[in-house]
Amino acid sequence: MKSTIYGAVLCLSLWALCPDLSAAQRFMQTAEIVVVYGEESRAMAETVAAAYPDIRREIRKSLPWDAEFIPRVELVTDRRLFARAAGGEFFLAYAIPQRYHIVIDASRAYAQPFTLEATLKHELCHLVLHHHIPPAGLPRWLDEGVCQWISSGISELLVVTGTTALERAVVSGSVMKMRDIDTFPADERSVRLAYEQSKSFIEYIVSNYGRDGLFRILLHARSGHTVDESIQKGLSMSLSALEGRWHSHLRARISWITYLSNNIYTIVFLLGGIATVYGFLLFLKKRREYTDTDDDDGL
Repeated sequence: MKSTIYGAVLCLSLWALCPDLSAAQRFMQTAEIVVVYGEESRAMAETVAAAYPDIRREIRKSLPWDAEFIPRVELVTDRRLFARAAGGEFFLAYAIPQRYHIVIDASRAYAQPFTLEATLKHELCHLVLHHHIPPAGLPRWLDEGVCQWISSGISELLVVTGTTALERAVVSGSVMKMRDIDTFPADERSVRLAYEQSKSFIEYIVSNYGRDGLFRILLHARSGHTVDESIQKGLSMSLSALEGRWHSHLRARISWITYLSNNIYTIVFLLGGIATVYGFLLFLKKRREYTDTDDDDGL
């Protein structure tokens, strides 16, 4: 059976064995959690163990379910080793729901705007959803969108500045269909778009149909319904109809005007660079003409 790695791009069968990535393994265990770490990450491990009960309570308040299991959280300090396992340098953490296993890049756990607690909350959300919902009812976009909503927009991806992938997709008309996000693509640009779409779609559901609307979808999914059936039962409309309304919302919110205004400094910088190059070329042209004139006078 294929092991699915959430927060990573690749689904690798070798993760059925899932070797621990921590070089010099130490274990810290409480009644609720097991933390695997290297000696250099002891302070971070203590933070994880101390913060977990509160994070679990927050999840319980945000979702209809509790974390009815003891997760294993592994802190990895070797960034290259982590990136190979995660599927890319742009991931900071991932979860393996089948094993209730969370892996965090300890070397970048506090990269802004991330905090260790927010990252742990996001990954724990994945474990809770998969613990309660069968795979057929939990496509990747629903899983990732809900967990970003739960963790106040935080995902596993390293944040980049500038225009968002979703803004570019809306302006260019290249927004992906939600049905195509059952599994995430492999290249970084498409991965970022898939994450942003998932987040935006869930936020749209909550904004227009309330938390209860989202919970109805999740509860129907838990009962064994497909996501299409869960949306139909929970919101009395099809996935395609809901997606069409979301697209209209995006087009109303994001246009060429907003796209340009959000990137005004970049545009001004580029225009300034072009003007500088153009001015320099004019200077060279005039100097050449001046030199040619001097040569003619000399004759």
